Amino acid sequence: QEILEKYHDLFTVQWEGVIGNMCAPSQAEWEQLLTNCSTFLFYGMERFMSHVLLNWLVAMNIPKCRLVILLDLVRSQQSYQRIANSDLHKSCPRIALESPTETAMLLSLAGVGSIVAPQWYTTLEENAARLESLFENLLSFGRTTGQTIHVLQK
Repeated sequence: QEILEKYHDLFTVQWEGVIGNMCAPSQAEWEQLLTNCSTFLFYGMERFMSHVLLNWLVAMNIPKCRLVILLDLVRSQQSYQRIANSDLHKSCPRIALESPTETAMLLSLAGVGSIVAPQWYTTLEENAARLESLFENLLSFGRTTGQTIHVLQK
């Protein structure tokens, strides 16, 4: 919330989304957010694909979404329990499709231009630092996505 407030004035007029942990977005809300945006940011627990239906994403056409930033792969005891219970009802190939590389491929096939995502599990603090750096470089300094990723890699 603090980072969003800091960069609020640099956001476009059309900033909308879901913030908080009181309720998870429905599949219809995920679809609306992804199809009506030029940039999509997911900052949450576990794997992004564990929150959306695979069949739904595969059928989507989202070419207006030029950039997806996934700051996921954070694990807590509660999120691990939720994902473990959810994974019990999935096949091994289905779970494999939720990994970072496969998620990027699926989003790309749906029409997303660029995907920024971690490749391994991380902490909330590390993702907050990544978000701060992304916003600073993209919004304050006006760097391109490629230039920003290069800064993050250092």
